[in-house]
Amino acid sequence: MKGKPYFCAFAQTTPMRKFLFAAIFLLATASAAISQNATIRGTVFNESNGEPMIFTLVFLEGTGFGVQTDINGFFSLTKVPAGTYNLVAQQANFEPAKVSVTVTAGQILTQNLTMKARVMTEVIIKGDKADKQESPTVGKTTMDRKDINRVVAVGGVADIAQSVQVLPGVVSSGDQGGQLYIRGGTPIQNKVLLDGMIIYNPFHSIGLFSVFDTDIIKNLDVYTGGFNAEYGGRISSVMDITTRDGNRKKFGGKVTASPFGAKLMIEGPIRRMDEEKGRGSISYMLSAKNSYLQQTSKVLYNYVDTNGIPFNFSDYYGKVSFNSLGGSRLSLFGFNFNDKVTRYKGSADLKWTSYGFGSSFQVVPAASTTLIRGNFAYSSYNVQMLEDNYSPRTDSVNGFNLGLNFTYFQRKNVVNYGIEVLGYTTIFKFENAVRRSIVQEENTTEFAAYFKYKWVSRNMAKDSTKSRSLVLEPGFRIHYYATLNNISPEPRLAFKYNLTQKIRLRGAVGMYSQNLIAATSDRDVVNLFYGILSGSDNLPESYVNQDGEEVDVTHKLQKANHAIFGIEWDPIDSTQKWGNIEFTVEGYFKDFTQLTNINRNKLYEDNADNADKPDILKNDFIIETGSAYGVDFVMKYEYKNLYLWTVYSYGFVKRWDGVQNYRPNFDRRHNINVVSSYVFGKKENWEIDIRWNFGTGFPFTPTGGFYENLQMTNLTDDILTANGNLGIIYGDLNSHQLPTYHRMDITIKKWWEFSEFSKLEVSAGATNAYNRQNVFYFDRVAYKRVNQLPLMPSVSMSYSF
Repeated sequence: MKGKPYFCAFAQTTPMRKFLFAAIFLLATASAAISQNATIRGTVFNESNGEPMIFTLVFLEGTGFGVQTDINGFFSLTKVPAGTYNLVAQQANFEPAKVSVTVTAGQILTQNLTMKARVMTEVIIKGDKADKQESPTVGKTTMDRKDINRVVAVGGVADIAQSVQVLPGVVSSGDQGGQLYIRGGTPIQNKVLLDGMIIYNPFHSIGLFSVFDTDIIKNLDVYTGGFNAEYGGRISSVMDITTRDGNRKKFGGKVTASPFGAKLMIEGPIRRMDEEKGRGSISYMLSAKNSYLQQTSKVLYNYVDTNGIPFNFSDYYGKVSFNSLGGSRLSLFGFNFNDKVTRYKGSADLKWTSYGFGSSFQVVPAASTTLIRGNFAYSSYNVQMLEDNYSPRTDSVNGFNLGLNFTYFQRKNVVNYGIEVLGYTTIFKFENAVRRSIVQEENTTEFAAYFKYKWVSRNMAKDSTKSRSLVLEPGFRIHYYATLNNISPEPRLAFKYNLTQKIRLRGAVGMYSQNLIAATSDRDVVNLFYGILSGSDNLPESYVNQDGEEVDVTHKLQKANHAIFGIEWDPIDSTQKWGNIEFTVEGYFKDFTQLTNINRNKLYEDNADNADKPDILKNDFIIETGSAYGVDFVMKYEYKNLYLWTVYSYGFVKRWDGVQNYRPNFDRRHNINVVSSYVFGKKENWEIDIRWNFGTGFPFTPTGGFYENLQMTNLTDDILTANGNLGIIYGDLNSHQLPTYHRMDITIKKWWEFSEFSKLEVSAGATNAYNRQNVFYFDRVAYKRVNQLPLMPSVSMSYSF
């Protein structure tokens, strides 16, 4: 076993101690003095359930002071001159909240606001208009529960797995074993966070469902590239999921059943908030969902497989939240996710489990305008695959991550800095087709510090509606991989330039690195075994680049550079009678300067007996380089009860393995997603949702021929009478292309509201509504085509209380 336990490695690494002391010194000296102007801050709450209102516009009436609340409903207006103002909170579908406040020089005033829902008869100005102009959200899409539920629900149950697939630059590999590839990045290069906790495998093997219950999600941020310094450890993308708190006012919940599975969510207060007594709230939330598709499919979908569709899973999540009146908060949470595949393709069993626990907190100091956030979490992921003709494949990764973040507000300018520490153990065992073992057990420690500064031009600081205003967001991250003894300096920069109130330019560049690599090859057509391991020492000492030059391997990390540029245009905004329409065009380039891939061609063990053999035939891993580039077009339209979302992605993904250029199996040239949602009926209690996806075929390696593979294990074997196995001669790597993919999903819903908190919803729908026969892969041995899932109708029911 290589490396010391991660706590010991962290404590005994001299460069790490120096780096940590320097970071602590930076944090201790970075606090700015409170100005002689005042600060008004607080939290905006939903009156019905006490939940914080995210992304709500808060402003001082008749002035240029205004901000949006953050993910915890918190706002801070700084550098406010002494005086009396009307403090207003405004968001669509809620009555504006207004309160008169008086502040004196140097005062820090905490003022909470409560908003009451209303039935809307017309479109009003949304609070995200200021955010569009002031935030350089390059490569980022934000979704809340309403957005997620608009995407057609497979089996009548909305899920992130379906919602994320419709985002620009996202490609799914299929219904079975489906993983997401984001702007050329593989699943292991996409970081998934749940309340700050790292989730190593967010999707179930069937590919239609994630491990997350949509009913507990508050917000989902997906960064397809160009993310700033607060995120690191991945070279392609980030999916940051925040769960909501339990209901702070009353007990409630939701129960759902469909042919695919059932789920239950309950929530309620342990202690209610009492402002008169100065007492904060404590609430809880529990969620459980379970699939019984393997059992129901034998009856309902036996035309797919008479033995049943072999996928089952269960997911459990719990959370307790402590909230003070002043905005400070603490959350404790835990999860357990399980997945099981029985007799997949008749010859394999797969099982994985994932569990974890953690906490997150927010501290609002009484005498400081600095906001302090932090998190600590532990998570574990274990997977095993048993195949009839091969040795078991196993992998596990477990460890902790903690972070501390400081945010200092300077009116519209924001300073953000923090530290992260990660420690984890990976244990991996794999045997390739020629019975050569790849075994790894590693303890790994990582440490990072980052700084980000958001600066807005003077004319925008006074009035966010001003044209020709600039927003800059430079950042810098230094990431130290202690076990590998590698330091990665990573500058980042994002900008937004408001040409007019309706046209905005945006862009981002940055450098990124990561240690973790996939335990499967990028070249696999389909593989349910999703294993993870640390960067390995067993790499070639050099590799040949595309110019034929031999390049020394100077580090063991995977690295990439991003460059993104785009334009936003709002030809019609929500103040006009035709609704709100937005267009976005964004081009991107990702330069993968070093990638690590599992060596499928390993023939010899890397020992003294094989010292004369080339590295390419004995190393566990190979070095590759590559690139991903393309352009995404997005159109979003909202008007009263109609919602339309259309995305067209045109992209290229290329790899170089030291010998040849090839297209990885997730390289899709054209990808189109259309999502529509319409609420109708006299009581507006009917809804129809449609999603259509079109994509050109994935590349694949053709079969060149067959031969008899004789296993001559003994010198006495007779070559004339021995029976061999079927051997396959492969053609050029990924030189052919599968047929075009397209599919339509449709759901129609009707609901009955018995009271403000009681609601029954029934939905009927169809996955693959016109029964398109989309190819999944081609079975070379059986010489037959295997398709994705056919038409699968379903009916579901849910009851909220």
